[in-house]
Amino acid sequence: MKKTEFTSLPGHRRIASAIATLALFSTLGTAQAAVFKDAQLESLQDAGKLVELEQVAQARLKSNSADAESSAALSLALSFSDAGDGKRLDAGAKQAKLCVEQHPNMAVCHLASAQNLGLQMINMGMAKAMRNVGTLKESWIRALDLDPSSFTARVQLAKLYLTVPGMMGGSVSKAKELEAAVRSSQPETARIIRVHIAAEDKKWAVMESELLGIKPSKDGAMLEEVREATMQLARVYLKDNLAKAKSLYEGLHRDQPSKASGSYGLSRVYAAQGQTDEAIRYLERARTLGGADELPVDHRLGDAYLAKGDKVQAKAAYERFIANKRANPANVEEARKSLAKLG
Repeated sequence: MKKTEFTSLPGHRRIASAIATLALFSTLGTAQAAVFKDAQLESLQDAGKLVELEQVAQARLKSNSADAESSAALSLALSFSDAGDGKRLDAGAKQAKLCVEQHPNMAVCHLASAQNLGLQMINMGMAKAMRNVGTLKESWIRALDLDPSSFTARVQLAKLYLTVPGMMGGSVSKAKELEAAVRSSQPETARIIRVHIAAEDKKWAVMESELLGIKPSKDGAMLEEVREATMQLARVYLKDNLAKAKSLYEGLHRDQPSKASGSYGLSRVYAAQGQTDEAIRYLERARTLGGADELPVDHRLGDAYLAKGDKVQAKAAYERFIANKRANPANVEEARKSLAKLG
């Protein structure tokens, strides 16, 4: 089936949206999700030091080819170091497959396989991506079966159930079951799942209450979930409640100062209020922080400088954004058009 044929299928837009969201889940910080029991591997993973993680994993595998965590670490390092590099992504997939084959009862191998597949789905045609949703689901299920305490496996599986339509294995009730199973033993894990359930139901007040109730954490995986959910809710409030949006962004800016999301979000509030200079100030700060390449910081910075009549700065920002391999193609196309107008 060709990709163009999806335009005639009932509910194709919902399915396309689900696939896009699943792909997004696989790129937003999962390289930082807690997966390793080994302190050195986890530290490198959490810090996003993927080059070092790859080197350490390769060295360990040379000494001990049966090291499951190093095998999974190599897969994740290959997969996430440059998700736009098809060869490295394929290498990550082969390494994940080897890990699962050699260690079928190790959750970390199935987790690495699931995260690599999620990245691959970004570049697949719609038909192929749809066919792989079941495989993605089974990988997360297997990882969770082998390690019921896995925050990453439980939360990602719950989000998958919430995101895809029933015809593709989606189920709100199954997501709720995953939450209920750890409500007493892992209350913060349960709470972040409730955040996502509320988001799916568009119960924004409930989502906000659950989100603000999460206890402060230093865990990279939890911080990523909080960041993702806060950004989602703040985007909703940007439409009709700038005060609430600003409060959420200020919370991120305060609690996760090394990440770009809070500063980027505050720039959007100031831009909406017509305060271009303040928007630029926060965008310039955001571009120096972690995760900036996953946000259209330079695209908006180019627009802001253009609004001020500073064509030199606008051109530089657009050029940086276009060169960003992790930039959203739709935003890149808009930036190209804006750059072309500058001559």
